[in-house]
Amino acid sequence: MWDLKVEDLLSSRGRVKVLKVLLNEGQANITRIVRESGLNHRLVEKHLEELVKMGIVQERRYGRLRMFMVDLRDPKVSGLSEVLRQLESL
Repeated sequence: MWDLKVEDLLSSRGRVKVLKVLLNEGQANITRIVRESGLNHRLVEKHLEELVKMGIVQERRYGRLRMFMVDLRDPKVSGLSEVLRQLESL
C-alpha cells in the first residue's frame, strides 16, 4: 500500500528533481543523483528516504554501494512519470 500524498511529493522542488533524475536514468547512486540534480548530498539523502517511504523509489545495496531506482512496471509509478512529463511540456 502506498503512503503517497501528491501534495507531499510535489511540494518539494528537490524531491521532484531527485525523482526526475531517477526517471531519466532508471537507476543511480547518490553521487550521480547529486551531480545530475545540483542538490547537496544531505538533501538528496533526505529526499530519497522520503521517496522510499512513499513507495515510489526502491533502494538496493551492493556491499557499500546504494542504488536507487523506480519501477516503471508499477502502474502508479508509470502514471506519476507520465504526469511529470506532461507538466514539463506545458
